[in-house]
Amino acid sequence: MGKGDRRTRRGKIWTRSYGKARPRPNKKTKEEAAPPAEAQ
Repeated sequence: MGKGDRRTRRGKIWTRSYGKARPRPNKKTKEEAAPPAEAQ
């Protein structure tokens, strides 16, 4: 358990990989981040 263990979050960060222990950060688009203003 530690940096060398690819099954743990710390190990995933160290090996620069993603998986169940370290899911990818979800990128929000500009449309999702800023809700559209109501036009009247």
